Amino acid sequence: MQEPLALNRLARFFMSQAGGDGGHSQKPFIAFVLGGPGSGKGTQCTKIASDFGFAHLSAGDLLRHEIASGSEKGELILDIIKEGRIVPSEITVELIRKAMEMSNARKVLIDGFPRCEENRIAFERIVGTEPDIVIFFDCPEDEMVKRLLGRNQGRVDDNIETIKKRLKVFESLNIPVVDYYSLRGKVQKVSKLFCSAHKYQNRTTSVSFH
Repeated sequence: MQEPLALNRLARFFMSQAGGDGGHSQKPFIAFVLGGPGSGKGTQCTKIASDFGFAHLSAGDLLRHEIASGSEKGELILDIIKEGRIVPSEITVELIRKAMEMSNARKVLIDGFPRCEENRIAFERIVGTEPDIVIFFDCPEDEMVKRLLGRNQGRVDDNIETIKKRLKVFESLNIPVVDYYSLRGKVQKVSKLFCSAHKYQNRTTSVSFH
């Protein structure tokens, strides 16, 4: 019965940020949101941003938008992806930093980032700060597989073999980031049944977020 209490604490934490500017410092309040593919973190970010006035930034969306813009940097990113290489952390972090500045938001959710320790180190070096909180959607692997297989988005990477590979990459690269921030007391974990895209909405109503 610990999970509802953890979710309630998370709700109260966001409530404390909802009416202010995330603190009295000049830097925005930053929340990293991590979780495996199919954990529901993107859906939950949309709900959290709407309920509590956060700007919602997705590292993946920022990369895709840069590619779609046809810019020189976008062409470079596309070439890197086509070659099967990982986009350098500095490029991704600069896109995030620029988006944070352009949003002029005092509270920011960064969805799906950092994906690895190199990302984390680059963010802290370039942006010059750590996140204030890290939300980790710790969803069971079988549930994530089921959701990804059930998607109807025409994604070529949503078949069982590639899904298993994505989950293995997540485990090897993302979990060390979660462990690092856990040791620094910054991680709030939402796990198991509460990973559902519908549970957040029901739970927010029951604990009166608004």
